[in-house]
Amino acid sequence: MSAQPADVAAAFAAFAAPERDALLRLRDLIFEVAAQTEGVGPLEETLKWGQPAYLTPTTKSGTTIRLGSANLGEVALYTHCQSSVISDFAAHSGDGHRIEGNRGVHLAMDSDLDHPALRQLIRSALTYHQRSKAH
Repeated sequence: MSAQPADVAAAFAAFAAPERDALLRLRDLIFEVAAQTEGVGPLEETLKWGQPAYLTPTTKSGTTIRLGSANLGEVALYTHCQSSVISDFAAHSGDGHRIEGNRGVHLAMDSDLDHPALRQLIRSALTYHQRSKAH
């Protein structure tokens, strides 16, 4: 995993400590899942709408993942609202996550963020365009 760009580091630094810790755990998970998923390639870490965002510019295999804060005690993982990533996750996760339309999932900051359903959500986002080409 590469060092954060300065603007992304500043965005993370602007979050309150509990949010920042949870979001950094999500960041680590995104990079880990990307490294373990064939065809994803290197990630670009940047800002989209002022939020840390993760793209697959080399392979163009995925849709953008963004990280942000949600309600009190929650952080959010967002994907492009016109993709089916979140709706697919909602239909199959059954974990009682709070879903924000078809654009995001809210996660308790104090929860174990490294679980199979969340890994699958990240993998689905990182391979979204690969999957849509296969159909």
